[in-house]
Amino acid sequence: MAAGNIETTTSPRSGTAWRKRPSAPTADPVIAPARISLRGVSKTFAGRHGSVEALSSVSLSIGAGEFVSIIGPSGCGKSTLLMLVAGLEPATGGTIDIGGKLITKPTSDLGIVFQQDVLLEWRSALDNILLQCQIRGLDVAGARDRARELLAMVGIDGFASSYPHELSGGMRQRVSICRALVHDPPLLLMDEPFGALDALTRDQLQIDLLRLWSRRRMTVLFITHSISEAIFLSDRIVVMSPRPGRIEDVITVDLPRPRRLAVRETPEFIAYVRRVTEVFKSLGVLRDEDP
Repeated sequence: MAAGNIETTTSPRSGTAWRKRPSAPTADPVIAPARISLRGVSKTFAGRHGSVEALSSVSLSIGAGEFVSIIGPSGCGKSTLLMLVAGLEPATGGTIDIGGKLITKPTSDLGIVFQQDVLLEWRSALDNILLQCQIRGLDVAGARDRARELLAMVGIDGFASSYPHELSGGMRQRVSICRALVHDPPLLLMDEPFGALDALTRDQLQIDLLRLWSRRRMTVLFITHSISEAIFLSDRIVVMSPRPGRIEDVITVDLPRPRRLAVRETPEFIAYVRRVTEVFKSLGVLRDEDP
C-alpha cells in the first residue's frame, strides 16, 4: 500500500470491516508497487479420472506495497493461485488484473521465487543473478552493482564468485531471491521459498526478506504452510479452505514494523497464532481431541 493511503475491506468469514493503517514512508522508493485484484477466480484441472476443482470463487484485493501471505492445507490451491497471478496457468473462471492490466498470459513484470532455488550449477552466484537481466535483454553491466548490493543486503556478498555447489541451502535460496529482485519488479511471488530449510536458516531468511521488502517496498504474495511465518512476515494473512480452495478468512496482522524475532513471544503474536489455528480447527484441518 502506498504511504498515506488507508484501505477498507471485509473479512469473508467474520464480516468484520477493518482499516489498514498506512505503512511508514520509506526513503527514495525505487519502484511503483503493483496492485492485484482477483474477482471470482476459479480453476479446474482435467485429469484421467475426471476433473479436479482446485480453486472456487476466490476474490481478493492486494494493495500496492502490501505483504500478503496465503496459508492453507496441502492441495488447497495455494500454488495454483500463485501460478494464475503470474499468468503461467489460465483461470477457468473469473478475472485477475495487476495494476489495472488484465492477466491472460504470462507476465514478465514480476519476480518469482520457488521452494527449490533452480540455480545453474555452472554459473557463479553473481552470474546466476545476472541471468535474469540477460534473459530480459537488460543492461547487464548496469545491473552488476545492483546484484552486488542485493547480495550484501542478504549477507552473502563475499560469495558472489562462488558456484552453487559451494553454497549452503540457505545461501542458494538467498541467491534466488536476489535473482528475482535484480530487475526491480513491482511484484514478488514466493511459493514456499523457505519450506525446505532448517529452522535457524528459515528464521534468518525471514529477517533478510523483510529487510529487502522494507527497502524496496514491492508488493509480495507469499505462499506458506507455517502459521508463525505468515504472521511474522505479513500485513494480512489469507486463510484457505481445503480443496476446492476458498478464502475462509482474511486476517490483518497489526504488529509494529520493523519486526524482530522477539515479537513471536508477545501475547499479541500468540493471539494471532491462536486465531489462525482456530480457523483450521473449524475446518477440520487441525484436530487435537484426546486419543
